[in-house]
Amino acid sequence: MMPIVDAGSGAQPTGKVARPLVAKLVAMMLLEFAVFGSWFATLGLVLSTHGAASVIGQAYFLSAIAAIVSPLFMGAVGDRFLAPRNLLSLLHLASAAIITAIPSALQGGDLTLTLVLIFCNMLFFQPTLGMVNAIALVELGEHQRIFPYIRVFGPLGWALAGICVGALGLSSSTGVFYFAAASSTALALVAQTLPKRPPPSVDSHFSLGDLVGARAFVLFRNRGFAVLMFCALLTSISLGIYNTFASPYLAALGIKNVAGVLAMGQLSELVFIVTIPFALSRIGMKWSLLLGMGLWGVRFALFILAAHGLLGAAYLSVIMHGICSDYFIVVAAMFIARCATPDLAAQAQSWLVLMISGFGAAIGSASSGKIFAAFVAPNAASGAVAWTPLLLLPLCLGAITCAVWIVLFPSARNSEADSVRPTAPLGGAGC
Repeated sequence: MMPIVDAGSGAQPTGKVARPLVAKLVAMMLLEFAVFGSWFATLGLVLSTHGAASVIGQAYFLSAIAAIVSPLFMGAVGDRFLAPRNLLSLLHLASAAIITAIPSALQGGDLTLTLVLIFCNMLFFQPTLGMVNAIALVELGEHQRIFPYIRVFGPLGWALAGICVGALGLSSSTGVFYFAAASSTALALVAQTLPKRPPPSVDSHFSLGDLVGARAFVLFRNRGFAVLMFCALLTSISLGIYNTFASPYLAALGIKNVAGVLAMGQLSELVFIVTIPFALSRIGMKWSLLLGMGLWGVRFALFILAAHGLLGAAYLSVIMHGICSDYFIVVAAMFIARCATPDLAAQAQSWLVLMISGFGAAIGSASSGKIFAAFVAPNAASGAVAWTPLLLLPLCLGAITCAVWIVLFPSARNSEADSVRPTAPLGGAGC
């Protein structure tokens, strides 16, 4: 059973988190990722099934561009004009309305309109990925150490959505878009049950810079935050490469049930995410984040070993997705919550989405596509070994990330001096 008291060490928070609030936050997190997992994972299959294989790359690239364009803007709107729960509801209702229009456009063969609708849908959806983290962390207050136990329902929602889509026979069908729309609508309703809070910056003066989240730039005065954003960018390039080419690479290794093998990675998230409070209390936030980011290089080293005959290394690499994702994304969100004042909470979390789903995903997909075309495709006859040049890029990025992180990220001794908002370090290193 999920604990509802803080599990950390050091000064303990007083009181408990109300169980009804925990249940609402759990439902919010589960539905958020059910929306994403119901269609995004099989988008390429749906497009190819309906004669749109030629635009698969463009669809994923546009999704990354949407993650660059919208999160900071929507974060500024959330911090200024709308209550967080109301903005979350409106964004999901808009997303639901747009995504239900995709099937008719795709079935009608209008690929341009299909891409426009996918882009517009992601403009509304991408900001919500950071928003649910911000809402949960604000509501938990001094009990933020139990955030991983709530965040664990994110990958669970993704997995359950995939299972439902598969059981209903919708994996390659446009029905996945209707499933996503229904999940978005449900989340919009759940959001309205959350505590009613005013916009955190409702009384502040509005400027044009707020349209691009310029006020959040103050966070980069914090060395820890700035280093985290740079390392998150490097790490998310590797994540973008994995999302783009993991499935064809596993197929090149001769693995038949690629979807089933990749699902092992999602399931491993459920295991590793609940270990985060323990890791924070034992090794601290700096080293927990290093673990999550540095192991991305190890994953691709294992992929290279698999290409040279050690097939079991590929399975181990996929299973490591849980610790790499949880200790990178979830712990980073917790760290950012320590950096940002309440009036910047939404914009601060949006920076993480911007780096991971935006710049990182775009650079990762674009660079890996060029390497694939230049080195892998021309030598496809040699089998999985031909993928080595592509796999070396994230391995090198992982080494660079570790070096930058160890040298530049502040330790517990000087983290408070570097902070935007002085506070007690969380698990060893904080803002």
